[in-house]
Amino acid sequence: MAAGAGYMAGKHRERGREADAGRDARLDDLEQQQYAAPPPQQSSGGLSDAAIGQLKQLAELHEQGILTDAEFDAQKQKLLSGA
Repeated sequence: MAAGAGYMAGKHRERGREADAGRDARLDDLEQQQYAAPPPQQSSGGLSDAAIGQLKQLAELHEQGILTDAEFDAQKQKLLSGA
C-alpha cells in the first residue's frame, strides 16, 4: 500500500510540474506577442485591438485556473501600461 501512495504522490507532483510548464509557456508566448508586435493601432477605448485580444487570452487563462489572481493582475497591468 505504501508503494501505491508513493506512486500517486509522484504523479501528483508530475502533473503540477506539467501545469506549471504549460502556464509558463503561455505567459512567455503572451510576452513575446507584446514585444514582437508592431506599434498597435489605437481603438476608440485607448487600447489596441491586439491588447484587447491579449487581455481576453489572459482572462481565459485566469478563468481556467492556469493563472493565479496575482499573475493575472501583473500581466494585465503590463498590457494596460503599454510595457
